[in-house]
Amino acid sequence: MNTQRRIAVLAASALLASFGALADTAGNQPVAASADDYAYGMPLDVAKVISITPASNVADCQVGTAHMVYVDHQGQTREVNYREMGNCSQL
Repeated sequence: MNTQRRIAVLAASALLASFGALADTAGNQPVAASADDYAYGMPLDVAKVISITPASNVADCQVGTAHMVYVDHQGQTREVNYREMGNCSQL
């Protein structure tokens, strides 16, 4: 596995490991104007995950951009884009 792919996998794993809640629907929160792009080590204040949209290439062995909408501890709805490894198996 090359270095860039390892970094992307580690960043996605760190991001997903920080979530303490399962995705759930909520429509009563104000929505942020635009989504931030996640960078490795960027602090996230996630109180509740609203939705996660996986990368469009989840069936490929490629890294793609996924999107998450969440509520922070101040009650603000925020959005973040992050890189995600596709779900591939080598049988």
